[in-house]
Amino acid sequence: MFEIVKAGGWLMFPIIICSIAAIAIIGERIWSLQKKKVAPKHLVAQIWHWHKNNELGIENIKFLQSSSPLGRVLAAGLVNRMHSREIMKEAIEDTGRHVAQELERFLNTLGTVASVTPLLGLLGTVIGMIKVFAAITTQGIGDPTVLAGGISEALITTASGLSVAIPSLMFHRYFRGLIDELVVDMEKESLKMVEIMLGDREKNLPIESNSQANPQET
Repeated sequence: MFEIVKAGGWLMFPIIICSIAAIAIIGERIWSLQKKKVAPKHLVAQIWHWHKNNELGIENIKFLQSSSPLGRVLAAGLVNRMHSREIMKEAIEDTGRHVAQELERFLNTLGTVASVTPLLGLLGTVIGMIKVFAAITTQGIGDPTVLAGGISEALITTASGLSVAIPSLMFHRYFRGLIDELVVDMEKESLKMVEIMLGDREKNLPIESNSQANPQET
């Protein structure tokens, strides 16, 4: 492996750094964007249970706010539950924008890696071919070993750049789609909470009082 990196020339080092950054971002986003972490089930049912039993106090709201991104969005609406529907929705939308931005953390960096690494590989190809033509100019084409160094450098950097760029681009697109899906789910849950808090949907809400433990009991 070291010999391949050495044969690829100095441009292999920024490509390796990009690959390490891409692996770290992909691993962190896979862990952080799990649906059970971002938008847990039954949060709205738990809120209605607290509301029905007069347990929707500041302690439970703080617990909800720190539990997940969806909990943070719902808590913003609960803080303003004594106001009109418009004010509740405005508070939810404002917090939702911040949460959506946090969900997209590091994606710009991953997209930059996907864009830059093929260019680094292309630059390595150009530099390798320059070395090949320089060797041909000074020594001719009689000795293939003279040309092998530049050709191998061109091919190795190109292959390395594409090997980093392709999975980076794939995961970047995947995370974008996943975040869009999570944001839509959070919007639906937030709207459902606003409606039940204002008395519009309590008859159809599946109450699961035991689905989550009350923070006062844990």
